[in-house]
Amino acid sequence: MADNRYMYEVTYIVNAVLNDDQLRGVAQRIRKTIEENGGEVIDVDEWGNRRLAYPIKKKRNGYYVNLYMTAPGSIIPRLERMLEIDEDVLRYITLRMDTKMIKHYEQSKQTGAPQPA
Repeated sequence: MADNRYMYEVTYIVNAVLNDDQLRGVAQRIRKTIEENGGEVIDVDEWGNRRLAYPIKKKRNGYYVNLYMTAPGSIIPRLERMLEIDEDVLRYITLRMDTKMIKHYEQSKQTGAPQPA
């Protein structure tokens, strides 16, 4: 039985004290996990360092990354488990995009409008 492919939006917060090479390493591990499990990364939008609303693991700032991908539904538990184990990832959220969200994403890419923070 073939898995249906869906579009997902994954937002994750990385420890802000990491240097650029370490941030790239985290992003590469996430991309590798997605691609090895049959997913495809469509777009990566780095929001950069931002102040957190409340301290997480005694950290006040985090590096925000928003990732769009298409993948079968079976990949999500594996990806979330990897994000949970990674000590550099402070928080994450995975959303399966419905048609309204996909339409909004496509419109914002066409107009070049910045994504809401």
